[in-house]
Amino acid sequence: MKVEIYSDIACPWCYIGKRRFEQALDRFDGKDGVEVVYRPYQLVPDAPAEASPHRAWLAERYGPQSVAMDARVAELGAAEGIRYDFDAALHANTFLGHRLLHLAETEYGPAVQVALKEALLKAHFTDGVDIGDRAALTEIAVATGLDGERVAGYLAGEEGTAEVRAQLEEGRQLGISAVPTFVFEGKWAVQGGQEAETFLRVLTQVAAETATTESPEHGESCTDGSCAV
Repeated sequence: MKVEIYSDIACPWCYIGKRRFEQALDRFDGKDGVEVVYRPYQLVPDAPAEASPHRAWLAERYGPQSVAMDARVAELGAAEGIRYDFDAALHANTFLGHRLLHLAETEYGPAVQVALKEALLKAHFTDGVDIGDRAALTEIAVATGLDGERVAGYLAGEEGTAEVRAQLEEGRQLGISAVPTFVFEGKWAVQGGQEAETFLRVLTQVAAETATTESPEHGESCTDGSCAV
């Protein structure tokens, strides 16, 4: 079974969704036969190259309610073992990070890409790292097992740019307008950072669908468990 997860590095619900999906996958009997691949999505594609404080950016965009928004996500994240530090977090353009994830998938494989995704999310939301900075991205990649010289050269050039832009466009063509969105076998989509039980039910139903002609139920929809443009 192939699961493609459309996700942005700067999406707090994507971090929660990743943890909950992985909890479900650990409990799924057929987990050894599941391939997980991350696909790019940018919540703010026109974010400037120079990073700025997350709190200030969110307040400008959503007003006074931004503090409560962060607090709610931090509380939910803590329940999943995630420590959000929104005071340290930086608003940054994520395109370079998506290029790096593409490199990890194509040259190191999906498992390394998943590990890199975790490292990037932690760097952004917990450690206050500028994920739009090439040197910082290279350091994260090396710690995840990628070759530093290869990564530095890759990020300095334009490799992977066309491919990532094509994947972003593919997501738009699929109608994906909020993340995280989990696409199972290229046919069925679940949106939002659903509970682990929901993901486990979907994994089980999709596995059954591959052997039958019945369509799986996707579980309840989520109104606030995803990040929308």
